[in-house]
Amino acid sequence: MEDKDHKRLPPGQRLIQDFPVLHYGSIPKIDINEWRFTIRGLVKHPVQFTFEEFLRLPSLTLKTDFHCVTGWSKFDLLWRGVLFKTIAEIAEPFSGARYVSIIAENEYTTNLPLEVALDKDVIFAYEYDGKPLTPEHGYPLRLVVPERYAYKSAKWVKGIELLERDRPGFWEIRGYSNSADPWKEERYG
Repeated sequence: MEDKDHKRLPPGQRLIQDFPVLHYGSIPKIDINEWRFTIRGLVKHPVQFTFEEFLRLPSLTLKTDFHCVTGWSKFDLLWRGVLFKTIAEIAEPFSGARYVSIIAENEYTTNLPLEVALDKDVIFAYEYDGKPLTPEHGYPLRLVVPERYAYKSAKWVKGIELLERDRPGFWEIRGYSNSADPWKEERYG
């Protein structure tokens, strides 16, 4: 590993080349014709998108690093999708919205302060490395939050809810850190 890469690797992490598949429960079977992305909660414009409509939203490609709470990191993952910021601009959160709950298949949720979700590199990705996401990596849509441990990067996302108060998600209520900052090694609460 080059010296510059050491600066990119959070404490307690090791750099890997492959991209392990980790998740709780089974991989859901998703009928893309029935799938919807729903924005609800403290927003001026609650909205629902089909997958085709979601693909028509302004998108971009981002290269990010990815850090798993189990101790591995992978550099330079290439994602294509829609920035969280773009979704927020469409929905227009009310001033009282401070948190977001990310809602996924299999009753999985995670949470973020809205301020973190609006970071310049938080993306709802539908492609990885130039190809559509595979089911094991979150098809049709996953959230990617590069500055947090990967359990905040929910797979199989189907919506968000903007909230006034924080609502800890699946792993957070089971003892994982609510903030999940890999640079501070915030693995467990």
